[in-house]
Amino acid sequence: MQERGADEEHPMETKRELLARRGLILPGRIVRRLDRVGIYARPTVTLEHQHLAKRYVLRGVESGGAIEEIGRYVTFAAENGEPLPYLHPIDTLAVNGVHAVVVAPVLVRIELFRAGRTCQLLITQHRPGNVEANRRPPLENILVFRGVDGILEFELWGKDRDIAGPVTPQFWSRAGERVEIPPAFQAGVRAATQGAGCVGCSHAHYLAGTLVPKIGLPDHLTTQS
Repeated sequence: MQERGADEEHPMETKRELLARRGLILPGRIVRRLDRVGIYARPTVTLEHQHLAKRYVLRGVESGGAIEEIGRYVTFAAENGEPLPYLHPIDTLAVNGVHAVVVAPVLVRIELFRAGRTCQLLITQHRPGNVEANRRPPLENILVFRGVDGILEFELWGKDRDIAGPVTPQFWSRAGERVEIPPAFQAGVRAATQGAGCVGCSHAHYLAGTLVPKIGLPDHLTTQS
């Protein structure tokens, strides 16, 4: 119901604009299959207001995982493709779900769906629009890259899991020409590929470190070596 209502707010969207806003559009039977096997990826990007800093930022959640036959993963990068520090991790009893929260002025979403060795890839950029008359700005969404029916050379979820790090799918145009992933985002795509092949995933693959300082023990509780 919420997704349908959100779409009604954008009645004149092109398919490209819809992809940039919502992420990969998967058939209902695939969504139901992911739900049945317990793979939960959250591609939503939301606009949030920081009252102390008096600015708008974007919020995303790195999430997803895999079973052997299918996987879906969503991660986020900075505008230049570099890893962002997560705000905080999310610890749950379940696997293949949410892993960490990220907040930043600009987010690049990297989303990858895998069925066997065949992959769908979407890279989109998100930022607050112009603020006018103290009104909430629009969320600007730009499609950066769309990879259709790419193929993974290795079975990262099985016999080839030890080489998961440097692997990305290979994509071709309809005319049979190789389509290269933008160099700035190849590291993020490698991480998403690894996540979509990570059976029972319980950790973030690309968001790194944390913005929240770690809380240590009080001095009187620490032991002297």
